[in-house]
Amino acid sequence: MEKKNRLILALDVTDRENALRIANEVSDYVDSIKVGYPLVLGEGLSIVKELVEIAPVIADFKVADIPNTDRLICEHVFNAGAAGIITHGFTGRDSLDSCVKVANEFGTDVYVVTEMSHPGGVEFFRPVAEDIASMAVEAGASGVVAPATRPERVKDIRKIIGEELSIISPGVGAQGGSAADVIRAGADWVIVGRSIYNSDSPAEAAKKICDEMNC
Repeated sequence: MEKKNRLILALDVTDRENALRIANEVSDYVDSIKVGYPLVLGEGLSIVKELVEIAPVIADFKVADIPNTDRLICEHVFNAGAAGIITHGFTGRDSLDSCVKVANEFGTDVYVVTEMSHPGGVEFFRPVAEDIASMAVEAGASGVVAPATRPERVKDIRKIIGEELSIISPGVGAQGGSAADVIRAGADWVIVGRSIYNSDSPAEAAKKICDEMNC
């Protein structure tokens, strides 16, 4: 993913018309669009094929199953045109290897969740987040997901992964994270959803976040 604006839009809306409208409005300010279950369950994977005409798409399915099932999920996602997928790491190395293998075949990216951005994300992820980050490096993943709501954890994760992997960081805006703070902590991109798509002017909201990061 080209690092131009350092902003990824989390497009957690549920209908095609709204999704395409917002995506088009913010296209000058985002490097990628992240889609998850709310939109894909509502509109099907075909929405990915439409969105990739606007910006590269990361499928946030937090893949977490046995290797064969993970392989099938990744193949469907990449065949739809997604440039990347987000997976969990707690299912173990063999499951992650399966995702990375498919991504390598398609020339796409795998981002591994180390620690989630909501308050409950510390309950079970905190003790294993650094081990997951190390595993992501060893498995050849493209990057990791680390919380903008806890910039100190982004610093910790960056020390583990070095400069080999990218960090994409959710939690800016509605969850309280600061784009500037987490970029300074070592994130490569911030992921922002509600603060943009719930705004009266998504483009202005996206531009404001970019300005905060001096991008």
